[in-house]
Amino acid sequence: MMMATTRLLLGAALFAAPAIASAQTPPPPPPAEAKTTADAYVAGAGKSDLYEINSSQVVLQKSQNAGVKKFAQMMIDHHQKTTAATVKAAQKAGLNPPPPALDPGATASINELQAASPADIDRLYLGQQLPAHQAALDLHQSYASGGDKAPLKASAKAAVPIVKRHIAEATKLQGSASAAGM
Repeated sequence: MMMATTRLLLGAALFAAPAIASAQTPPPPPPAEAKTTADAYVAGAGKSDLYEINSSQVVLQKSQNAGVKKFAQMMIDHHQKTTAATVKAAQKAGLNPPPPALDPGATASINELQAASPADIDRLYLGQQLPAHQAALDLHQSYASGGDKAPLKASAKAAVPIVKRHIAEATKLQGSASAAGM
């Protein structure tokens, strides 16, 4: 009887593992041309910022963890500023960028957060944040070094230390969450 229960639990765990892993899927990175082409960079940076703002707004409503909520508020504040800086730089470069828009992957990631229980929200959010910020860091660093418009290259370069700080904070929070058993 105990062996059958163990097999049943093991089977359930193996069946659930892919669902748990997929529930932490961050939005996809921007396309390769976003690393060198102004219009694509502006769209990619805008999508990234919008995802960070919207996902963090969900977490502010659902999380019970003061540290995670503080991080989420920082994401909203910083990404609103980086969006404004990118738009200003784009206009200085002679572009008229449309408002940022989410792609289906970013929308799905936000939907996962909205559907998450309060007990799972912090783990899920932090699990999305690190890869999303790594993709943003790659985008900003790449455009800063190889982009085609000087004002946007400067804006991308200014975003790099901000994104690095976010990665450090998210890593620290994720470590704290793991230690706390989240």
